[in-house]
Amino acid sequence: MPLFSAPFFARHRIDSRILIVFLGAAVGAFIFLRLGSEIREGDSFALDKLILQAFREPTNTAVPIGPVWLRTAIIDLTALGGVTILTLLTVLTAGYLLASRKTGTAIFLVLAISGGALLSKLLKFGYARPRPDVVAHLVDVHSLSFPSGHAMNSAITYLTIGALLARAEADRTVRIFLMAVAILLTLTVGFSRVYLGVHWPSDVVGGWCVGASWAALCSLVARTLQRPKANEAATISAV
Repeated sequence: MPLFSAPFFARHRIDSRILIVFLGAAVGAFIFLRLGSEIREGDSFALDKLILQAFREPTNTAVPIGPVWLRTAIIDLTALGGVTILTLLTVLTAGYLLASRKTGTAIFLVLAISGGALLSKLLKFGYARPRPDVVAHLVDVHSLSFPSGHAMNSAITYLTIGALLARAEADRTVRIFLMAVAILLTLTVGFSRVYLGVHWPSDVVGGWCVGASWAALCSLVARTLQRPKANEAATISAV
């Protein structure tokens, strides 16, 4: 049976389907930007440079396009993918799950997001790609470039939290809303890194690919772990 046939989608909840579609789109963009071994060799692509320069004034690459308030807003929004905000969000979500007596899910959430953050660090050191230097950076950065930590960690955090919370919801509309918000936040953070000139577009797309893959894997593991409990509950109720 084909992987993406109608019966396949029928067996998955809407949150899983949305996550799969987002992952597929990210992988498609990743391939389009021709990443992989060429990055290891230190190549940077004309398309990366073209996109970065498109967000700057033609006569002065230190000045981003758009009104002054847009730059301020983008700087505020990029913080949504920073360590402080993502850690705070993870702690608050775990606290909510603990208060709801879902201790196992809370522990799984913390481990999943922490593991993803560690993977992001390892990938950065493995590829060791320098930050872009074709335009001025609008915020201070000191780490390596590929993959974008903000893009990858926001994808891991928002998509994992969105999928876990959506799994607990019975209403289809609420599940779609939760996943839509998670994807919107992920896209916003990634876009902000390119607008600010601190990441190549391929860094961001690569971060989305790995982050979405990690979130999809975590969603699959969570479903697998929850299935025995559901079967046990069904058996007890039938007795």
